[in-house]
Amino acid sequence: MSTDPVFVSSSDMENASLAEGREPLVWYPGIAIAALYGLVILVGLVGNITLMRIFCTVKSLRNVPNLFMSSLALGDLVLLVTCAPVDASRYLADEWLFGRVGCKLIPFIQFTSVGVSVFTLTALAADRYKAIVKPMDIETSNITAKIFIRAAIIWIFSMTLAIPEAIFSDLHTFHIARNNETFVTCAPYPHTGDLHPKIHSMVSFLVLYIVPLLIITVYYVFIAKSLMSSASNMPVEGNVQVRKQIESRKRLAKTVLVFVGLFAVCWLPNHAIYLYRSYHYTQVDTSLLHFVSSVCARLLAFTNSCINPFALYLLSRGFRKQFDRQLCCGRLPWWVARAQSGGHNNTHVTSLKHASHSLPTCNPTNNKLLECKASALGMQGKGAVSDGPNHG
Repeated sequence: MSTDPVFVSSSDMENASLAEGREPLVWYPGIAIAALYGLVILVGLVGNITLMRIFCTVKSLRNVPNLFMSSLALGDLVLLVTCAPVDASRYLADEWLFGRVGCKLIPFIQFTSVGVSVFTLTALAADRYKAIVKPMDIETSNITAKIFIRAAIIWIFSMTLAIPEAIFSDLHTFHIARNNETFVTCAPYPHTGDLHPKIHSMVSFLVLYIVPLLIITVYYVFIAKSLMSSASNMPVEGNVQVRKQIESRKRLAKTVLVFVGLFAVCWLPNHAIYLYRSYHYTQVDTSLLHFVSSVCARLLAFTNSCINPFALYLLSRGFRKQFDRQLCCGRLPWWVARAQSGGHNNTHVTSLKHASHSLPTCNPTNNKLLECKASALGMQGKGAVSDGPNHG
């Protein structure tokens, strides 16, 4: 989301939380909050850089979902490097520190990054829909180049939507009626009347949250129906390779769904508080409850930009192995090597190029529609981690 128009500064917090006659302690909570931001940024940098490095360097993992996830990680990195430090600085200073240029640039970057995140998740859901519900429609030629083009379109579309942020964001003066003080901060719309903030908050909520999540929900309703139908129609003695392909696609669909769920949970509080502020634009809420809620909502929103790599780490044994290897400078950690030497870990990277001969032949005269469909699914997953994300 864009920079909050009435983000409570440290001086506001002091007025709201200090009792009569006590010495101001504004720096202590400000430093603690900034330290939490620093932790989120550090964890996010490690996770997202490692994720992108894995998907770019491990040839077997260069497939459609992982390319989209790399784009998602890049958007998260941009948000963490540019917008999170700016947010943290608001708890250490009583005024906007980045000038008029920063006031126009930071909201633009933040809107773009959140747009990239939610639109990429929508593209991932669409990809899962094609792979599971309509596998015959999947393109096989120049797929990597086409995915790069789609990712670039998502970035361009997100930046286009963020242009009004750069145009209308500016420094504005706000008045605190409680103590008759004023402060200057960055707001994403003119400070004239109540209409601008209401329109801005509602449009942001719809474009960056409600509409994409509704589209993703529709995709997953069809995916769920297709998976249930496949499970009920699969013969008991069905082809083992076909079953493995179906299970692999179920796991990847669940992974994308987890990413979507994390985004929905992490960004909803921030949207809710922003809507509340937009409908009370001329008033600055200096209550302690509002301050704590704002801090938690903002930290939760930025946490979404660092949590995806670790969610994938828990969901995929193949990605976990590569992640551990990257963190240990190309060598397997001792606990992984020990498990493998003891024969307790059979996770490995496979290439469906070598396994494709075991797939059933898709012959219209065979009357084995389900196996034909699964065969088409399997042929799209070349070079995928056996238990992790793959194209089909």
